[in-house]
Amino acid sequence: MGREVTLSNLPQRIVSLVPSQTELLFDLGLGDRIVGVTKFCIHPKAQVKSKTIVGGTKNFKFDIIDQLQADLIIGNKEENYKEGVEQLQATYPVWMSDIYTLDDSLEMMQQLGTLTGTEAKAADLIQTIKIGFENLQPATPTIKTAYFIWRSPYMAVGGNNFIDSILQQCGFENVFSNLDRYPEISPEQLQQADPKLILLSSEPYPFKEKHIAEFQELCPQATIKVVDGEMFSWYGSRLAKVPAYLQGVIDEIQGTRK
Repeated sequence: MGREVTLSNLPQRIVSLVPSQTELLFDLGLGDRIVGVTKFCIHPKAQVKSKTIVGGTKNFKFDIIDQLQADLIIGNKEENYKEGVEQLQATYPVWMSDIYTLDDSLEMMQQLGTLTGTEAKAADLIQTIKIGFENLQPATPTIKTAYFIWRSPYMAVGGNNFIDSILQQCGFENVFSNLDRYPEISPEQLQQADPKLILLSSEPYPFKEKHIAEFQELCPQATIKVVDGEMFSWYGSRLAKVPAYLQGVIDEIQGTRK
């Protein structure tokens, strides 16, 4: 956003506006310094319950944030809204991430470690994640894949975003990567794209097993699976758990396709 954040001291009162980054801050050992989170910040479950809710990711409660007297606010360009962030920037140091790839997420962790004085923990976490992804064995050959995040209307993951980069890590070739970041897809477009694998995300739309049949009707030849959306879209410390989950998905898909 073209702004530089300068802190005279290590932050003691942090507000996090992004669920995956909230989890990261707790895993960096900053739980006692986090004073505010959004209503979507659900991990770690026990610890976030004691924190003040400052609204959603796209509708901040400025009066509550003012009461918290934050000395650092942490957000994300895609998940938060420009007007709200700019209003906060007029009063507070607001640090923003902008994440498209796995490398972007690792850089974000390193920078937050520096900002909060938790460089060593951040470095250990980054190393764990790097090793996990280096050991990931992607599908071979690649599998033409569609990843859906919404129903009625159908919305899929297009190109130039974090989920698309994770699909690539898996050897899942995104059939809609040539489209906008989160395109609306008609049933006819889906049939024309002819994916061999359709992944239905558990978030933001809560796809369930019962939704598989409607996609199977459109693409009878495709393998269809409901997946944990957090494992494909959360770019904080959850990434330490992601390679093992993705390997399970890849192995299962390849097993059903043999």
